[in-house]
Amino acid sequence: MGEAVARVARKVNDTVENKADSLDLANCKLMSFPVGVYKAVRSVTEGIHRISLANNELKSITSRFVTTFSQLRELNLAGNYLHRLPEEIRSLLHLRTIDLSRNRFRRFPEPLATVPALESIDLEENEIAEVPTDKLASMALLRSLNLRANPVGPEVRLLVRPLVPFELLLSPEEPIHP
Repeated sequence: MGEAVARVARKVNDTVENKADSLDLANCKLMSFPVGVYKAVRSVTEGIHRISLANNELKSITSRFVTTFSQLRELNLAGNYLHRLPEEIRSLLHLRTIDLSRNRFRRFPEPLATVPALESIDLEENEIAEVPTDKLASMALLRSLNLRANPVGPEVRLLVRPLVPFELLLSPEEPIHP
């Protein structure tokens, strides 16, 4: 445990000291975003554009996280236990890419449909069966939606260009055996 805490502290200090635009807390065994990090990065939060929290044990992301890192452009939350996102995610006006692959989403995280600059959503390997196609079609800048390895229904498979202006990635359909 102490080793993981030390690793997080080191990574946070690197970001602050170098006034880096990214914070990489991937593979740190985090069960929640450490509250102490908010204080530690207070002086540089406006400059942080990329955060990776991939391959941790996060069950949720708080509204405080979203409002603190309001300038995010890329957010990597792959490989956690997330099943929903806070409504405040829509306040990330600069967010272009979000990776939510290998999580526990059963439904498409609808707050994402109102993130104005979002270009790429990765939801590979979740448990999503339904997708709000009407909302997605209205996302002006969306370029790519990865839904591979999800139990999406047949109606999602009918979403082809020009109905949706983005690339939709799906797993090949399983053949139906009698």
